[in-house]
Amino acid sequence: MRKTTKTVLIIAGLTAGFIAACRKADTSVADNNPDSEWLSGGSQTAFDEGSGAFSHVFNSLPEHLARIHEIGDGQFGATFVSAPAPVNPGLGPIFNNVSCQSCHVSDGRGKVPGKGESAANMLFRLSLPGEGEHGNPVPVPGFGDQLQNRGLLNKQKEGDVLITYTDNTFEFADGSTYNLRTPSYTIIDPYITLPGNVLLSPRVAAPVFGLGLLEGISDADIMANADPDDKDNDGISGKANSVWDVIQNKKVLGRFGWKANQPSLLQQVAAAYNGDIGITNFIFPKESSDGQTQFDSNVGSGNYELTDSLLHSVQFYVRTLAVPARRSVTNPTVVEGKGIFISAGCIKCHKADARTAVNVSLPQLSNQLIHPYTDLLLHDMGPGLADNRPDFLASGSEWRTPPLWGIGLTNKVNGHTNFLHDGRARNLLEAIMWHGGEALSAKNKVASLSKTQRDALVAFLGSL
Repeated sequence: MRKTTKTVLIIAGLTAGFIAACRKADTSVADNNPDSEWLSGGSQTAFDEGSGAFSHVFNSLPEHLARIHEIGDGQFGATFVSAPAPVNPGLGPIFNNVSCQSCHVSDGRGKVPGKGESAANMLFRLSLPGEGEHGNPVPVPGFGDQLQNRGLLNKQKEGDVLITYTDNTFEFADGSTYNLRTPSYTIIDPYITLPGNVLLSPRVAAPVFGLGLLEGISDADIMANADPDDKDNDGISGKANSVWDVIQNKKVLGRFGWKANQPSLLQQVAAAYNGDIGITNFIFPKESSDGQTQFDSNVGSGNYELTDSLLHSVQFYVRTLAVPARRSVTNPTVVEGKGIFISAGCIKCHKADARTAVNVSLPQLSNQLIHPYTDLLLHDMGPGLADNRPDFLASGSEWRTPPLWGIGLTNKVNGHTNFLHDGRARNLLEAIMWHGGEALSAKNKVASLSKTQRDALVAFLGSL
């Protein structure tokens, strides 16, 4: 097991005492309750600012559920190997990584490869123009819908991707400068010839904490923020993705992934096992790549390489990971930065507050006031960030608003500050200045700020 399951450092009495001792006068976005801003995950908030901040189990799970979380924790970190093997067989034969943890290091954010490094924490989606049977991207014959850049001994990987960057310098209104690096991606050494019209989209691994709380937000509450035709004329036209649910065999609301192309944590986890590691399961029983020579050792229940119980345990593990608490909420600079975040319009997409629906089967998820700073909707981010690869209803320039909770602890937990879907931004300010499309007005307001105001905005983001 990669770590022992930790109890979230929050219980009702201690939390109230902690907050009362730490806070000063403050105005919360949520319910005019200044205490709530500390509690990013509601009652499922962990007070930990260290390297393990993203890896805490939900508070007050009964013993039998805590055990399931613990089993899922071990499976999340388990390294798969080629079959036959007594433990964790079934890797590949072509794959991107050998475990969930290898991409989602410490349950956090992947980084882009440095010079001479492999793309271990990112993958590359592939498709052809058009729509598949369910409105999905069209797989590439011989490659499927993502590029597997690793292979077992004597098995040929599908290819590699060469990443290069071009630096460009821009100016803020006060005359100071900033640099943005524009990535370029080239598929090299494909095992067979790729079609000339293949669409390629990079992805870094996203954090996995708090996902159960996001899944707990009702479809109706997400749709209440959708305004695809911008009827209120505020320039923000968030829309929901409609994606194929393999289990329900129908289209449903998408809410996970960089383009909200997955409907549930169970399907997200099952797809990652299948596509990233080459592990079959009851949701995706076939090897992921279309046309490659595959080897299926038929290990596990129902001849799947991952048993149903282990798949469900990993789903439960990520479902019950707590959210790190806000920090420095009452710091004057952070308070100023929060005001700038709101006045610039960032809050229109990065919604501070949400409430989970009633959940009688798992009360720890039920009716929680949380502060994820996302609306879980798709927004057009302009040509600068476009991958030009549609994904169900998401266009080539639309991305789901990523949650911002915990973002200020990225460097502490993951040792880097790579942000956005492909990690091109090297810090939070660069991430802001890449915004375009619906966020262009907000970006321009940030560009007009003084350095002191920009620093306050970054300090606020760092407190999340």
